[in-house]
Amino acid sequence: MITVDNITSHEFIGLNTEIVQSTNPQVIGLNGRIENETKSMFTINTENGKRSIAKSTSNWKFSIENNDIIVEGSKIAKRPFDRIGGKA
Repeated sequence: MITVDNITSHEFIGLNTEIVQSTNPQVIGLNGRIENETKSMFTINTENGKRSIAKSTSNWKFSIENNDIIVEGSKIAKRPFDRIGGKA
C-alpha cells in the first residue's frame, strides 16, 4: 500500500499528479494521471492529451491518504524497477 512515507519506492503509474515547481515554467500546474514511466520521464494523460515530462526538472505533488506530498523529481529519476523495493 502506498503511504506518504514510502511513496518514492512504489509504482507511480495510475496516480494523479500535478507539477508544482519546474525549471520549465510552462509546465507548472500541469496535472493528470501518470500513464507510463521511464528512468527520466513521466507520461501524463492531461485534459489536453498526453505529455511527456522530465522527472528531474520538476517537483511533483501526489495526494495519498488525503494528504498532499511533494516529491523532488531528482529523487525519483531512476528506472522504476531500481526504485521499487527500497533502492531509492
